[in-house]
Amino acid sequence: MFESEERKILLENNRILHKLLSAQRWATFWSILRWLIIIGLSLGAYYYLQPYLDKLLATYSQIANQIPELKGLLPAKPF
Repeated sequence: MFESEERKILLENNRILHKLLSAQRWATFWSILRWLIIIGLSLGAYYYLQPYLDKLLATYSQIANQIPELKGLLPAKPF
């Protein structure tokens, strides 16, 4: 009598553990998929925006190179 109840409990525990393992595998799969999508979208956005970023950086470097020339045009502060 005790053996059959113990067996029922063991079978139920085994079934629950298999469900937990399956749920953990699915959670891992979805987590990896989510990160792959995030990384892929980031790389795709960079690839799409790269020409605009290059133009922006070129403009910034031109402005940065002209700042010393502009400082020479300003009158000296009287102190």
